[in-house]
Amino acid sequence: MAEPEALGDRLVLTGRVVSASNAVLVGELDGAAVVYKPVLGERPLHDFPDGTLAAREVAAYAVSHATGWDVVPETRLVDGPYGVGMLQRWVEADADQEAVALVPAGDVPDGMLHVLEGVGADDEPIALVHEDSAPLRRIAVLDLVTNNADRKGGHVLEVAGGHRHGIDHGLTMHVDHKLRTVLWGWIDEPFVDEEVAGMRRVLAGLDGELGEVLGALLEPSEVDALAVRCEALLARGAFPAPVAGLPAVPWPAF
Repeated sequence: MAEPEALGDRLVLTGRVVSASNAVLVGELDGAAVVYKPVLGERPLHDFPDGTLAAREVAAYAVSHATGWDVVPETRLVDGPYGVGMLQRWVEADADQEAVALVPAGDVPDGMLHVLEGVGADDEPIALVHEDSAPLRRIAVLDLVTNNADRKGGHVLEVAGGHRHGIDHGLTMHVDHKLRTVLWGWIDEPFVDEEVAGMRRVLAGLDGELGEVLGALLEPSEVDALAVRCEALLARGAFPAPVAGLPAVPWPAF
């Protein structure tokens, strides 16, 4: 694993996100709001190696940075109050925006794309939808590249000006197909030029700085699998459909 940055007493913890399945602590570092997820607080999973989620979050940021899209907030590996973990810049979401939503079935708002239908808490028919926007498409492409197994609606942060950030990337970079996402609205739509260019920047980066960064965070087979996914997506030239027989949407979806 990469050498974590020692924070000493610079990180001041102020609270915890109690709804998270793993330990998610919030605080301030040098006056800036941050999120800190220590490895010690990671819940063991049956399909991801123990103690690797923080490194995968940092790896997802490195890939996001290579695309040039600013999808993932700045994330780094640190040695904090509860040991090694990931530290990410806090992004305040705009509560008045909703990039992913549940709406009454058959009532898809303008500018939104239908994903699937289901039943709500009161047995009412509902539909899962998401906006049709370039910033959200970039998150969907990043998820394809990083093999994100947990793109819930709540893992999309809507910010002023229409930009969208993606967070919670601990379940990424697996060598096996794990893609589970709520962002299925563009199946078979061709990638636009900027999406192709972003994936090509990732591929090129694997022969340089990006490859060095990921090599210190992931297994060699996981870095190789990232390259294979990029090449396959570029060859296909369009958003793929879910793989038959495998779960396509995380549960819960939010």
